[in-house]
Amino acid sequence: MISHEQITKSIKEASIEKPRVTIRAFRAVDDYDASMRFVEGHKRVLTAHGVKKVSSSSPDWIINPHAFVINVEDSETGKVYGGARVHRYHKDYLLPIQEATGPMDDLIHEVVRREHEKGGTSELCGLWNSFEVAGLGIGSFFATRAGIAVAYQLGIKSMFALCAPYTVKWAQRVGCTVVEELGNKGTFFYPKLDLIATAVLLEDVNTLEDAKPTERNRVFDFYKNLNQTALEIPPGKRYQVAINYKLDITNS
Repeated sequence: MISHEQITKSIKEASIEKPRVTIRAFRAVDDYDASMRFVEGHKRVLTAHGVKKVSSSSPDWIINPHAFVINVEDSETGKVYGGARVHRYHKDYLLPIQEATGPMDDLIHEVVRREHEKGGTSELCGLWNSFEVAGLGIGSFFATRAGIAVAYQLGIKSMFALCAPYTVKWAQRVGCTVVEELGNKGTFFYPKLDLIATAVLLEDVNTLEDAKPTERNRVFDFYKNLNQTALEIPPGKRYQVAINYKLDITNS
């Protein structure tokens, strides 16, 4: 097993690498073109999997001042390989998880309001990656870490997510727990009847109390340094990927 010390050493040595990928965060309304590249890439991936529409794929979020995009981009061309979004809860804008599960269980609205009153809440949504980086973890797991750093930067305490079965374990790895009071012990048939989604919650981005120690340490490093270049080791892999992180949102 690769230790945290080895990961830290790789991060310090990363300056000698030329990153192929940049993971960049920005407020959606501040970069329309990059937001649309996210929309088109996400749409292609959903279509390839036979999913015509999910609540988080609607382009309406582009005009939401509380939506923040995390694009996984080619460092030279700007082509978007994947990404995610963080939606900050606001009374005038439902979170995508509310739009998705509300018709099946209106308790979601009470649960979201409860978490908001504890110190602000949000949702990590729209998580996707293209086939070019499939298996590297670049468009999914690393974007999840980046999303937590964005929430912390925005002063948000908690974060919801609606996970496909294969992403639940990654959410739990960074400290999320299943919200069993919703749906059928946290699960819903979504976005279509033959697919299952699980509602999870990261209760405190400040402490990441339930996260694996290696994940907690890595995310805490982002809290101290939002912009950095790192040699990352995808979960379950033995190779390294050079990534340039630009997570500092100047206009939030």
